[in-house]
Amino acid sequence: MLGHGTEPLTFDRLMDALQGPTGWLELVIAAVCVLLSYVLSRRIYRRYFGAAPDSWGFGKYLAYRLVFPLSAQLMTQLAGLGWHLQQHGKSQLLVVIATLLFWLSLIRVLTAVVRHALPAGKFERNGENFVAMLLWLGFASWATGFDVVVLDWLESIDFRVGKTEINLLMILSALVWVSVIMVGALWVSKLIEGKVMRLSEVDLNLRLVFIKLARTLLIIAAVLIALPLVGIDLTVLSVFGGALGVGLGFGLQKIASNYVSGFIILLDRSIRIGDRLMVENRTGYVSKITSRYVVLKTADGSEALVPNEMLIANTVVNQSYSDKSLWISLPVQVAYGTDLPQALALLRQAADHPRVKKDPAPAAFVVTFADSGINLELGIWVVDPENGMLGLRSDINLRIWQLFGEHGIEIPFPQREVRLLGGSAAGEV
Repeated sequence: MLGHGTEPLTFDRLMDALQGPTGWLELVIAAVCVLLSYVLSRRIYRRYFGAAPDSWGFGKYLAYRLVFPLSAQLMTQLAGLGWHLQQHGKSQLLVVIATLLFWLSLIRVLTAVVRHALPAGKFERNGENFVAMLLWLGFASWATGFDVVVLDWLESIDFRVGKTEINLLMILSALVWVSVIMVGALWVSKLIEGKVMRLSEVDLNLRLVFIKLARTLLIIAAVLIALPLVGIDLTVLSVFGGALGVGLGFGLQKIASNYVSGFIILLDRSIRIGDRLMVENRTGYVSKITSRYVVLKTADGSEALVPNEMLIANTVVNQSYSDKSLWISLPVQVAYGTDLPQALALLRQAADHPRVKKDPAPAAFVVTFADSGINLELGIWVVDPENGMLGLRSDINLRIWQLFGEHGIEIPFPQREVRLLGGSAAGEV
C-alpha cells in the first residue's frame, strides 16, 4: 500500500509534485485510473444493483457507495506500484490521489451509517449530505494545515460557567461526541429492528415491543456514555429526574400515559397493524403504532393520529379482532307480483364474486312490504375489506341489474295515485 501519511498535504507540496518533471504524466495516469474505475463501477451497478437505493438495506447500500472509490483507489495504488517498479521513484501525486480516494471511501462509510440511522425521508438525505460536507471541510482544513488555526481560534473563545472555564472547542467537541454516540445508537437500533422484523414466527406486536424497548435502552445507554465524555457528572441526572417527576405531575402526564398505553396495546395485542377500527365517528385501518399514537388510515386516504390513551380508556370497535372478514348488505326493491323465490335465487347468484366468502355463503332475505314494492336484501361476507367496499358494491349491483333484466324482474320506482272527488263541484268558480 502506498500509505497515506500524517503530514499535511499542503498546496505547496501538491504544486511541487505537479510541476515536477513527471507531474503531468502522473496526473494523466491518475485520471485514466479514475475514469476506468467509473466505467467499471457503472457496469457493476447495472449488473448487481437495480432498484432505487431507498429500498436497500445497510449492507447493500454501503457496497453500492464503496464500489467506485475502492476500485479507483486500488487502480491508483497499482499504478503507483508500477511507477515505483519502473525506477521512477515514489509518485507523490499518485499518493495524494490515493489519499483523497481513501478519504472518499471513509466519508461514504460514515454517511451510510448516518443515512441508515436517521428516519427515512428528506431529513435522511439532507443529513447524509450535511455530514459529507462537514467531513470534506475537515479533510480540506487538515490537508492545507488550516485546522491548527481553526482549533487555536476556537480555544481562544472561552467563558466561565460557575467555577468551570469552558471554551468553544469544548462545546463543539461535546456536540460532536454526543451526535456520534446518538447516531451510533440509532444505527444499532435500526439493525436490531431489521433482524427482529424478519422473525415471522413471532407475533408482530411483540416484535414492535422488542424494537421499541431496544431503541429506548440504546438511547439511554448513549446518554449515559456521552455525558461523562463531555465532562458532565452523572449526578445531574438525579436533579433532572426530580424535575421530570414534577413535570409529569403538572403537565406531562398525558405524554407518559400515551407512552405506557402504547406498550399495553402492543403487549395485550388488542390492536394490530392492519386492523379495522371504529373510533368515535371515524373508521379506518391501523397503518402504524408508535409510542404516542396509532395511525388510522381511512378509505379516502386521510390519516388520523389517535392517542394511545384514547384506545385504552374508551370503547373501540375492532372489526377484525378475531376475523378480518366483514359483513355488508345490499338492499334492492322489486315490484309486487314478482316471483320472490326466483328473485332471492338471482340475488345469491349475483354475489358470486372473488372477494365474497363461500363459507358462510351469501344470503338473501325478504325484509318488508313497502309502499312501492317489496324490499329485499343481499348479505355477504367480504374477504378483504381493506381493499374497499365501493367497487365491490358496484360490481354486485351491476350484476343484479343484469340478472333482473334477463328474467323480467322489475325494480319499481315510487308511484302515487291521486283521485279527484266531486269533479263537477270542483269545476265551479
